Amino acid sequence: MPAAPGLAGLVETPEGPRWFAPISEEPGLWIEGDPAPTEELRHTSSAAMIDHLLRVEREVGRLSQELASRYEEIDLLYTISEILGQTVRLEQASRTIIRAVSSVVGARRASIMVHDDEQGILRTVASQGIPPGRSGEVSVDDPISIAARVFRTQRPLIGDPTEGVISSAGTEERGYQGVAFMSVPITYAAPGGPVRCIGVVNLTDRVGGDRFGLTDRKLVAAVANQIGAALENARLAEREREQERLERELELASTLQQGLLPLPDVLSGDAEVGVQCVPLESVGGDFYGFNRLGGGAVGVMVGDVSSHGFSAALLMASALGTAGLHAAAAAGAPDVVLSALRATLAGQLASTESFITMVYARIDPAAGRLVFANAGHPHVFRIAGSGESWRLEATAPPLGLGEDAIGYQTSPWVPGEDLLCIFTDGVSDATNAAGERFGERRVLDAVIAQRGQPPSVIVDTVMALVESFGTEPADDRTLLVLKV
Repeated sequence: MPAAPGLAGLVETPEGPRWFAPISEEPGLWIEGDPAPTEELRHTSSAAMIDHLLRVEREVGRLSQELASRYEEIDLLYTISEILGQTVRLEQASRTIIRAVSSVVGARRASIMVHDDEQGILRTVASQGIPPGRSGEVSVDDPISIAARVFRTQRPLIGDPTEGVISSAGTEERGYQGVAFMSVPITYAAPGGPVRCIGVVNLTDRVGGDRFGLTDRKLVAAVANQIGAALENARLAEREREQERLERELELASTLQQGLLPLPDVLSGDAEVGVQCVPLESVGGDFYGFNRLGGGAVGVMVGDVSSHGFSAALLMASALGTAGLHAAAAAGAPDVVLSALRATLAGQLASTESFITMVYARIDPAAGRLVFANAGHPHVFRIAGSGESWRLEATAPPLGLGEDAIGYQTSPWVPGEDLLCIFTDGVSDATNAAGERFGERRVLDAVIAQRGQPPSVIVDTVMALVESFGTEPADDRTLLVLKV
């Protein structure tokens, strides 16, 4: 048989002239047709069609082969999505993820490191193939650590001995079995916010060739993106759990603190009491107490710790519990009670750098007398049935501010008419939107105007006035009105 021409055309054969056309990119394959000129165009179109079909078949085969080779990568990403979707604790998922990634990319050693914001370190949360003591924590400012450099620059570093991308110095000291490594940042960007690096994925000791390919790099970058979103979700979930725990603890602390304060019914039959103690936060430093002293006499105290929050609440609890014991032991002698209380709380007051303003009064209606000791508490008044008022002045500095002797004073008392009115700074210091203080005078005027009402009604009325006067409170608020 004669040789076929290099281009489409007629060829003489034993059977006569025939028309031949080669199929492109398929050496040795030809299409043979009728030599008639009217048929040439038809044969040319047939050759093009056959050529196109063969091209499609070759492309389908290539894509099928590539898809089969990528199955592991696709399956890995799907598996990681499932893992991260089933848990909010990244540490639990990281161990499974690092094993899966190491297997697919062929890395003998791998680790996931997460940034600790408070300590400024990268902490390993999962590792594969790393001997004990080799993983752990790395400062983000470490000038040698590759992971730290990746974190700072937010750019991946690839060690490839065939490309000389980065020096292999130090691999022998770290005990690596190869030079190639890959370190990829884990980043996250909140909607509308900047991209933040929150960790690093590290892989080394490549199996089957000391080089990580382009496919490996893309795969690890995709995994890092998934981990970044999961890590941020885990942090938000942990923060929410912590907030819920704190709220429960604060609620419990508030309930416990309120349980320390006595109910007005304690003095039922001997005195009428109205009192409100409203902490600025869940717990506070204001407190009050009262007790029966026999023969119709009653003791009453109000205190204000200088600080706020838990430290003030602890001091308040100590002061309230201890004062009750000292009052019983001293038979209600006000100066003795405050002196003993100051000695008991000296250590706590010094360590917390706090002080307490406090008044303790003993009212004896049979003797028509009020005896009090006042450790720097500014708002203590006796209000007569006529509406006239007298301030019960301080007899000593606040507890924790000096060691001066605590004295006492005596004031007359008209049973059934006089009122004892004590309040803390939070009541008089309430301000409105213009910055105007409610002031001590308004408190006294409101109490005097309501003096014919039961003490509980007086307190409710005045506290409502303070509440409606202005802005959010800036301090604990306590008001006590007592009639004996």
